Amino acid sequence: MKRMDAILAIAEEGKDALIICNIGFPSRELYAARDQPENFYMLGSMGMASSIGLGLALARPNRKVISIDGDGAVLMNLGTLATIANYAPDNYLLVILDNCAYGSTGCQPTATCGRTDLAQVARAAGIREVQTASTLEDLKASIGVRGCMALVAKIEAGNAEVPIIDISPKQILKRFRGVLRAESSAASGSCSKIY
Repeated sequence: MKRMDAILAIAEEGKDALIICNIGFPSRELYAARDQPENFYMLGSMGMASSIGLGLALARPNRKVISIDGDGAVLMNLGTLATIANYAPDNYLLVILDNCAYGSTGCQPTATCGRTDLAQVARAAGIREVQTASTLEDLKASIGVRGCMALVAKIEAGNAEVPIIDISPKQILKRFRGVLRAESSAASGSCSKIY
C-alpha cells in the first residue's frame, strides 16, 4: 500500500478525530489529502508526534486522537511506546507507517529494513492492542476500534508529489488551538470569546 493511500484512508475513517502527523512528507500528504483545523502538522520535531498525541488523548478523553508517525520517527523515540502502554487512554490510536526508510530525507533504510519489528517492540513495551496492516482494508478496519492501540501499517517506500504546506506553523497552531478552545467552551457552557 502507498503511504498517500494510507493517509487518505486515515483521514476519511478518522474524520472526526484530532490528528497529529509526523514531519515531512506525511504531513504534506495529509495536508493535500484532507486539510482541516483538527489536523496538527509537525514541521520540526521528528519523533514527537506519538508523544504529543498521547498527551492530547489524556487531556481530551472524550475525543478520538490519532497520531500518524513513521518508523524512523518512532525509532528515534522508542520510550514513547512504554509511556503509551502505561497510560493507555482508550481514545488513542498510534499509526506507524513503516516503509523501512527515512522517507523525507532520501529514503535511507531504517532498522525495520533489518531485524527490528515495531509491532513486537510495541508489544514488548506493554501496549496491549497491537495490530499490523498490509492492506488498506486492514488499515480501515482498525481505525475505528475503541481502545489504546498501536497499528503498524506496512507501506511502500516513496513520496507522493504534493506541495509544501502553505500555512505557517503559527497558523497551524492557532487554528488547532481554536478547535480545542471551542470544544472547551462548548463543554463548559461558557460564552467567553475565543482568541
